[in-house]
Amino acid sequence: MSGVLRGALRRLRPPRRGGRPDPLAAAALRPLGGGAGAQGRKQTPSPSLGKDRADTVIIGGGCVGVSLAYHLAKAGLKDVVLLEKSELTAGSTWHAAGLTTYFHPGINLKKIHSYSIKLYEKLEEETGQAVGFHQPGSIRIASTPTRVDEFKYQMTRAGWHPTEQYLITPEKVQELFPLLNMDTVLAGLYNPGDGHIDPYSLTMALAAGARKYGAQLNYPVQVTNLNSRSDGTWELETPLGIIRAKRIVNTAGFWAHDIGKMIGLQHPLIPVHHQYVVTSTIPEVKALKTELPVIRDLEGSYYLRQERDGLLFGPYESEEKMKLQDSWVTNGVPPGFGKELFESDLDRIMEHIEAAMEMVPVLKKADIVNTIAGPITYSPDILPMVGPHQGVRNYWVAIGFGYGIIHAGGIGKYLSDWILEGEPPFDLIELDPNRYGKWTTTEYTAAKARESYGFNNIVGYPKEERFAGRPTERTSGLYDLLKSKCSMGFHAGWEQPHWFYKPGDETGYKPSFRRTNWFDPVGREYKQVMEKVGVIDLSPFGKFKVKGTDSVKLLDHLFANVVPKVGSTNISHMLTPRGKVYAELTVSQLYPREFMLVTGSGSELHDLRWIEDKVMSGGYKVEIENMTDEMGVLGVAGPYARQVLQKLTNEDLSDGSFKFLQSRHLKLSDITVTAIRISYTGELGWELYHRKEDSVALYSAIMEAGQKEGIDNFGTYALNALRLEKGFRAWGAEMNCDTNPLEAGLEYFVKINKPADFTGKQALKQIKENGLKRRLVYLILETDNIDPEGNESVWHNGKVVGNTTSGSFSYSVQQSLAFAYVPTELGKVGQKLEVELLGKNYPATVIQEPLVLTEPTRMRLQRKGESPHI
Repeated sequence: MSGVLRGALRRLRPPRRGGRPDPLAAAALRPLGGGAGAQGRKQTPSPSLGKDRADTVIIGGGCVGVSLAYHLAKAGLKDVVLLEKSELTAGSTWHAAGLTTYFHPGINLKKIHSYSIKLYEKLEEETGQAVGFHQPGSIRIASTPTRVDEFKYQMTRAGWHPTEQYLITPEKVQELFPLLNMDTVLAGLYNPGDGHIDPYSLTMALAAGARKYGAQLNYPVQVTNLNSRSDGTWELETPLGIIRAKRIVNTAGFWAHDIGKMIGLQHPLIPVHHQYVVTSTIPEVKALKTELPVIRDLEGSYYLRQERDGLLFGPYESEEKMKLQDSWVTNGVPPGFGKELFESDLDRIMEHIEAAMEMVPVLKKADIVNTIAGPITYSPDILPMVGPHQGVRNYWVAIGFGYGIIHAGGIGKYLSDWILEGEPPFDLIELDPNRYGKWTTTEYTAAKARESYGFNNIVGYPKEERFAGRPTERTSGLYDLLKSKCSMGFHAGWEQPHWFYKPGDETGYKPSFRRTNWFDPVGREYKQVMEKVGVIDLSPFGKFKVKGTDSVKLLDHLFANVVPKVGSTNISHMLTPRGKVYAELTVSQLYPREFMLVTGSGSELHDLRWIEDKVMSGGYKVEIENMTDEMGVLGVAGPYARQVLQKLTNEDLSDGSFKFLQSRHLKLSDITVTAIRISYTGELGWELYHRKEDSVALYSAIMEAGQKEGIDNFGTYALNALRLEKGFRAWGAEMNCDTNPLEAGLEYFVKINKPADFTGKQALKQIKENGLKRRLVYLILETDNIDPEGNESVWHNGKVVGNTTSGSFSYSVQQSLAFAYVPTELGKVGQKLEVELLGKNYPATVIQEPLVLTEPTRMRLQRKGESPHI
C-alpha cells in the first residue's frame, strides 16, 4: 500500500466490525446526493390506511414501489395504495450511489434503462420536485484485447436500439476524462446521457406525482400478515386494521423475503454488503469546467463518478471477499432496521482502492470523508424478479433489485402496463419471477449471489456458463452417467449436455467471442445425427398433464392451432390479447380429454402460470399436473432411429403404422414410455417420455441396441445447428412477446378461421388486415472464424435495418446461418444485406428456407416420385 494511501485512510474514522448497524455512518451519509435533492428530506408520516378496500396495494416504499404507484395512478387506475413500514426510501434506496446508464449487456433491459432516463429527465418539470439528475455520460474502460472484443460484441447488440452508444479511442477517452492514467487504456464504450441521480429526491418526486394522480402513500404502516381469499382477492393485516385488495405487489426490497414467507413462498433473495467511498474536495476535480463522466474500470472492478468537487467510487469484491447478510434470510430483517448502515470494512476492498488510485492518480492525494456500507438485495443471477407469481393468484412482485435506481422508472411503467392491459408490454422473460422454483434453495441463492456479485465486471461471453451452486437437486436421471463425458449447460436448475468429449478434444468450458473448443465436436455430433443415429437428454422440458371435462374447450381457447385428435400431436402457440407469441408448446392428446403439454425448460412456470390464470378466469373444469420433475425425456434421432428402437419393442414403428406427429404408449425393453414421433433435429426421430427413475435403464437399452448402427450421444449445440438448417423457429428467439406469429412465419400453426375465439384472434385479424412492416428472413453469411448467435445488427446501405434472432454454423454447407427480422421490402430471396460481428460487417444473403429439408418432407417427395436434395 502506498504511503499516500495510508495517509488518506488514517484520516478515515477506524471502522468498527461485527456487522452491527452504524448509526453514525448513517447520519453522516444523509447530506449526500448531488446537491439538488438535498433539501426537504424530512418526511411527513401518514400512519393510516385511509380506506379498507383498494384495487392494488403495493407493499414497500422504495423507489421501485413508489414508481409503480406513480405509473398506475397516472394511467388512471383508481384506489392505488402503497404501504411502507418505515418511511419512503428506507432500506436500500436512500443510500444508493444513484448511477443511471443506458447500457445493459442484455437486450430487453436496455428498454427499461432508456425509459427510466427519459422519465427522470422530465420528472422535475412534471412534479415540481428537484431530482438532482446529472448526465455527464459514462465510459466503460477496456484495458485488455478481450475486453475490446467484448465492447465490439456489445456494439452490434446495441446498434438496433435507439439509444446512443459509441466505441471510442483512448484519445477520446482522455479528452472526456482528463484525469485518467492512460497507460493501460485500449478503448472505451461511451454512453452519452448516462450519469447519476439523487435516489432520495427521485423517490420524493415519484411520490409527489403518485399523490398528484390520486394514489395514497401510507407510512409507517407495517403489513403483518397476508390472507388470500377464495375469490382471488387479498386481505392485508396491519396494526391499523385490515385492507382488502384485488391484487398485491411485493416491492419490499430486502424485506421482500419476509413478505413472501407470509404466504409460503421462499423468494430467492439475499442481502449483500456493498461499499462505496466518498472523497473530500480534490483541486484537480474542482478546476474542471464540466462534470466528469462516470467511469467503470472493468478490470479494477469498480465504478467512479464525480461527487460535488470530489470523487465517489464503489467496488465489487471477488466472491471470496464479498460479504452476505445471510442471517436475514433465516432470521428475518432485524426489527426497526430502516435507514441504518453496516460497518465499513476497507480491508475487503483495498485492492480495488489501489486500482482506482492507479487509474485516477489524483485519488492518491484525496481525503476519504465517508465510507458507506449498506445492504442491497441480490437474486441468484443478479436480475430482479418482476411480474405475477405462479401458484398464487393476484400476487405480483418487483423484487431483487441490485440496481434499483436505474430500473425503477422503467419497471414501474412495465408492470403498470402489464397490470392494466393483461399482458407484458414487451418481452422481459429474463426477469420472470417464475424462472426460479423449488430447486432454488437458500444455499443455492447464497452461492449464486456471491458469484454474481464477484463476477459483476467480468467479461460477458456468448454462451456464458457460471458454475457456483451447481448441480442443484434438479438433475436428470442421466446426470451421473453423463457428467464426465460432456460439457454441461445450466437450464432452469437442470444440467443438460451441450456437447460431448472424444479422445483428443480440448475439454471443459472455454468461452470465446470466436469459434472455440466445441466447434469441431459439435460438427461431429451433427454428422452423427444426419448420417447415423444420436441420443439426447431432453429431460429439462417443462411437462404438464391437462385433463377434465373442459380440457378440449380450454385448449381450443388457449391455442391458435386446432386441438389434436387422440393419438396425435401438434405444435401450438399461446398468444396474448394483442396477438403476440406468449409461448410455444407441443400438445398431444394421449387419451380422450387428457393431454400432455410440453414446453422449453426456461418457460416451464412462465407457461403454467398463464394456463392456470386462463383456467381460473374462464371457470374451466380441468385438472393440471406439473410432471416436469417426475418425467425424463430422451430424444432419439437420425436415419437409423427406427431401426434401433424397433429392436426394443413389438410395436410396429414403420412409417405406415407410426406416422409423423403421432403419439403412442408402448414398451421399450419392458420400460413404459409415451413415444411421440417428433424431433427438433428435423430428422427421423422420437421423443420418449418416461419415469425419471427409468432413465438410465432406457438409455442403456437404446445405446446397447444401437451398437451396430454406430449410435452415439449429441448435445444441445448440435441440436441448435440442426434445427436452424431445417428453418425451425425457437421461442425466445424468433418469437416472443415482441413478435406476432405472422411476421415470424408461423402461419401454418395459426388457424385463424377455426371456430373457437382463441386469445389473440381478433388482434391477429387486424394485424393481417393492416399488413406486416417486418418479416423474419433466413440468411446465409460469409464469415471467417466467427458465427452469429442472435441479437446482432443487420445493415443495408450503411444503415441498421434489423436484427438477427439466432444463428449458427451450418455444417452441411460450411457457412454461417441466421434468422433475422428486416423490413418487408428487404425480405425477398436474393436480397443482399450485412450482419455486424465483432465490429466488422459480413456479407449476408436472404435465401429460401429451409436450407435442409426435414425428413418427413423428403419422404413425402420421394413418395411422389421426386428426388429431393437434402
